[in-house]
Amino acid sequence: MARTRHPLDRGWTFRLDDDASADSWLPVQKVPSQVHLDLLANNKIPDPFIDLNELATQWIAEKSWVYKVRFSRPDRPVADGSGTTDIVFEGLDTFATVLLNGKDILKTDNMFVSYRVDISQALESENVLEIKFDSAMLRGRDLVKEHSHEHTFYVRQTEVSRVPVRKAQYNWGWDWGPILMTAGPWRPVYLEQYVARIDDVWTHHEVSEDLKVVSGRVFAKVAGLAPKSVTLSLSLHGHTVWEKESLVDSDGLAASDFRVDSPELWHQYGFGSQIRYEVKASIGSRDEKSKLIGFRRVELVQEKDDFGKSFYFRINGNDVFSGGSCWIPADSFLSRISTERYRDWIKLMVEGRQNMLRIWGGGIYEDDSLFDACDELGVLVWHDFQFACASYPTYPSYLESVEKEARQNLRRLRSHPSIIIWAGNNEDYQVQERYHLEYNYEDKDPQSWLKSTFPARYTYEYLLPKIVKEENPSMVYHPSSPWGDGKCTADSTVGDIHQWNIWHGEMNRYQEVHLLSGRFISEFGMEAYPHLETIRGMIKDPQQLYPGSMAMDFRNKAIDHERRMITYVAENFTVKYDLASYAHLTQVAQAETVHFAYQTWRREWGKPGARKCGGVLAWQLNDCWPTMSWAVVDYYLVKKPAFYAIANALKPLAVGVSRAYHEWTTGHADPTVAARDTKFDLWVASSRLQPVQVEIAVRFISIRTGQDVNPPVRLEALTAHPNSTTEVLRDHTIPVADPTLQDATLPFDFSRYDPYVIHAAVTEGDRVVATDTSWPQPLKYLDLTNRDVKIRALSATQVVISAARPVKGFVFEETRAAKLSDNGFDLVPGEDKVVDVSGVSLGSLRYTYVGAPEGSLPVSL
Repeated sequence: MARTRHPLDRGWTFRLDDDASADSWLPVQKVPSQVHLDLLANNKIPDPFIDLNELATQWIAEKSWVYKVRFSRPDRPVADGSGTTDIVFEGLDTFATVLLNGKDILKTDNMFVSYRVDISQALESENVLEIKFDSAMLRGRDLVKEHSHEHTFYVRQTEVSRVPVRKAQYNWGWDWGPILMTAGPWRPVYLEQYVARIDDVWTHHEVSEDLKVVSGRVFAKVAGLAPKSVTLSLSLHGHTVWEKESLVDSDGLAASDFRVDSPELWHQYGFGSQIRYEVKASIGSRDEKSKLIGFRRVELVQEKDDFGKSFYFRINGNDVFSGGSCWIPADSFLSRISTERYRDWIKLMVEGRQNMLRIWGGGIYEDDSLFDACDELGVLVWHDFQFACASYPTYPSYLESVEKEARQNLRRLRSHPSIIIWAGNNEDYQVQERYHLEYNYEDKDPQSWLKSTFPARYTYEYLLPKIVKEENPSMVYHPSSPWGDGKCTADSTVGDIHQWNIWHGEMNRYQEVHLLSGRFISEFGMEAYPHLETIRGMIKDPQQLYPGSMAMDFRNKAIDHERRMITYVAENFTVKYDLASYAHLTQVAQAETVHFAYQTWRREWGKPGARKCGGVLAWQLNDCWPTMSWAVVDYYLVKKPAFYAIANALKPLAVGVSRAYHEWTTGHADPTVAARDTKFDLWVASSRLQPVQVEIAVRFISIRTGQDVNPPVRLEALTAHPNSTTEVLRDHTIPVADPTLQDATLPFDFSRYDPYVIHAAVTEGDRVVATDTSWPQPLKYLDLTNRDVKIRALSATQVVISAARPVKGFVFEETRAAKLSDNGFDLVPGEDKVVDVSGVSLGSLRYTYVGAPEGSLPVSL
């Protein structure tokens, strides 16, 4: 018989475990599900995403819950009684006891593991399946007590009970997300019947250095009544390119060597096509299993150079600057994230020219549909193993669970060509540093690490790399993020760093990013409010819709968030504290931060042999609920201006203009120095693989009048070097407009000060392909009123915006319905900005800019 699947997705009920009354059972709309969603659907709790309702639902975390479904034995008989019926749980959250017809068949303690149980002999004509879910929070507290004699549980972010529990760590709350401790069958539950089944099919392969051959082995794992042989094959576009009949050994394993000459390769987007082959194993007509795989050559280049030791990726022989974002789970309730929603997120990344997504270590091993979208669209993936911000234990039962979790998820995900690196954890070595836990990099004995006060080193530097090598030999492994050769995690000369001296730490100004570089910046960020539609949706009480209200403060989970946010706003802008204006200022501050960072650090991509910075990943791409956070796109996939700032910084051909940084509010800083400095730098960053001939025009435009204060600088027949930074001008000085301002012995005359922007435009052929505008800092010293902004319609789906004087941070209010081709941009006189608009009428748009009379202005066409 062929394998058949019978989903158990309908007809479920659930209740509190300690409420056994007859009417306590409540309906479940569909499994997968989680208890909060089912309580919400039955009107038993308020929506935890609105107002302060999170607090009114936290009692759920300390309760046990029972799910139940009745089902008939599948109609189709198993052939001649020799077949098998399994029940499969792809994910149970987290401590579950499973009973079939009143008998225990399974106990679980790991949310990240799937379970398969043979129930062939336990099935009756009518069956009752019950799953009891214990409180993960209470079980975690018990485990801390139970193992306190052998491990000290240190934790950053909420409570220590999360550390011994193999569950999505963000459920305990994070500095961007709520405390919502979920439970339930969070992934599919189904029956499978078969005589023999292909359990898995995969390859271990390597692409030759010259990219002309891919070779390795194809494997298949067979379960049940194993056949003598399995047919293994590779095909492309429906045509078989390799096939072989392979014998099945006593362990159910079949394997065969393969070789493909002149393979079509999988590339990240922008560097070629996303070609995928189909690898298949089949047992005649009884069963088959196939996967799409991509052949690509991946190298993490770590070589000594003038800056220390490099850290960047080389894909199919091409050095790649990794520009992108970090990913947290897309919802506090994972079971409701659809395949379409995952795909929309990755389409958004491609729209924003982001080529790498880092899956953060406090969430989950993400769903295949996320990686399917990355494979198809060419987005590279850095995936952390699921450990974050703690000192994790290593007692035997814990390590056994971790090994099962790691092997299962590597096997599930190893065929995805988009995944190019696994990292052992997120920031656990920073915990080691904070609490002065024992770490001697020169000690290479894993058994000794288990006896230290930082035993998790055994997991990250021995166990996980061993498993990766066995399950996916060609995969790159990195012990942690951040990490570099056992040195301090803040060492900027080696490995990757998390640069949190903007916002956290020293709270450097974002204009100081040139002082904060590293070999690969895998986290940095700045908080911002979402757009007004999202704010009004998450806070329903109109009396709470102002910055600093109780509801607004509660919504933001970041430590000292109001202190930090107002510091960055007040340090750079004239503060306006109505909701619309303040939300806009936070968005511009975030956009300016990522603009300075991506522009500066991409400049340090340099050239072959001198790759000072190999990549920049913003914290963070997304949110798990509607809130204000570091996300550049909110929970509803509504883009903040920072999203567009990243997109413009990552253009295949991008231009950068910068002026020297001068302090303005530190001690006895002279705030007039910047006004007297007329030097600037100009460069072009290119990800193209061929030289490009371009022209650059640089204008110097008065912020006060909109007139050019100096003749433009024109650079013709300039070559932008391939996949490199081309330095065009360094410390280039323009003539002083008013020499009296240069005399520091005279009082500074504000009436004579005429600040200007430096605007650079790159032309390729007859088309402007990139622009950049450098403003005097800080922006609050400038008079940005009276900009004479004009908006007119070009068509039903296009508007053109112009201004008589330079404009900073023009932002349309985005909504879930509105789709814009650009937003959060600057305007300069003489250049019209055309924006494509879809999903809403042009007349419904609202906008503002820095210095605008109001924070939300209607478009008048």
